[in-house]
Amino acid sequence: MQKVYFIVSLAAGLLIAYVDSLPHWDDTGITVFALLLTGGILGLLVKQRPWLFGLAIGLPLPLHAILVSGDFKMLIVALFPLAGVYAGWALRRALQRTVHSA
Repeated sequence: MQKVYFIVSLAAGLLIAYVDSLPHWDDTGITVFALLLTGGILGLLVKQRPWLFGLAIGLPLPLHAILVSGDFKMLIVALFPLAGVYAGWALRRALQRTVHSA
């Protein structure tokens, strides 16, 4: 199932990067929210290596910006899905501990 989650996270990252690269798209807040939310949802689902799923979501957007404009500052964008994935992963672990201890 982890392979399916990886494919889904990569597809979501590519979709977000595509929408962000559209000529008339200029809404950074929605892009950041999409990265955080997608990361959080996948963080709830994955069992191990959350960093891998965060990078799969977060790297397509800065890689596109680096290839188009050479702007390496865009790598900071990859931190948003990583934060979302780790938040979701931590929540999943906390819920598992609560259920198992009850």
